[in-house]
Amino acid sequence: MKNLVTLDELREAHKRVTGAVVRTPLLPCPHGDADRPLWLKPESLQPIGAFKLRGAHNLIASLTDEERARGVVAHSSGNHAQAVAYTARHFGIRAVIVMPDTAPAVKVEATRALGAEIVMVTPDRRDTAAFELAEEHGYTAVPPYDDRRIIAGQGTAGLEIAEDLPDASTVLVPVSGGGLISGIATAVKSLRPDTKVIGVEPELAADAAESLRTGVRATWPSEATYRTIADGLRTTSLGELPFAHVLRYVDDIVTVSEDQIRAAVRFLGRSARLVAEPSGAVATAAYLFRRDALPPGRDHVAVVSGGNVDPALYAQLI
Repeated sequence: MKNLVTLDELREAHKRVTGAVVRTPLLPCPHGDADRPLWLKPESLQPIGAFKLRGAHNLIASLTDEERARGVVAHSSGNHAQAVAYTARHFGIRAVIVMPDTAPAVKVEATRALGAEIVMVTPDRRDTAAFELAEEHGYTAVPPYDDRRIIAGQGTAGLEIAEDLPDASTVLVPVSGGGLISGIATAVKSLRPDTKVIGVEPELAADAAESLRTGVRATWPSEATYRTIADGLRTTSLGELPFAHVLRYVDDIVTVSEDQIRAAVRFLGRSARLVAEPSGAVATAAYLFRRDALPPGRDHVAVVSGGNVDPALYAQLI
């Protein structure tokens, strides 16, 4: 068993990110079921529109001055890219971001506007090119999920959920590379062990559900995962460290269809007045449409992980 992130690490991360990230509220959604109240954790309200700022700031803030001076490099389809670029600008350091050429234009443009240098690659090169650049130029790599400092940073959202709604029955969390669910599950299970933590991912990118079911970390081909509209959840496998956390802390992972994701985006826009990208809506989709797969209980929390959606796509979905 890998050395898992501790509650103390999460608390140190929370100190580190306080003032740099928004402590997002838990919003009651009046259009949830009366016997199963829905609370929304709108990480879409972070300065860069997604939870990724928590992990990126925690990692970069923990570097030495010499490491930061060499600059940082990251790979991302958009939200982690913006988080690293935003944090690098905060510290006045160079940021190089490797992005797949399939990334939404709105995310590429937002990352560039934050001052980062963009390197576009094919999707199959996304996960390797950043580390090649780090070795070549001496940059510090800022992984999107497979790093304990990233997991601890993302887990600060879980500390807030446990504090704001200690009696929550179920916490629903989107799953891609696994950094967010690893951190939130560590926080929630450490503080509120009776609360169920359920991961949610698209049916078309269900590598994490397969991994938890079999106990073996599954890898899906990118041509399979890139079919989903949820562009932030197209990662082909869980990270190694996140997988260890999922096995230890996560109660289940359920999947949602493309139509259910689209409907959840509409629901959040119309009923909760929250702009959510498809990736950010999957937890809500599970609450709305997968009650059969969820544990019994009253208060449910759905993490709205991001709101960086292409305007034209959002117009279609709404």
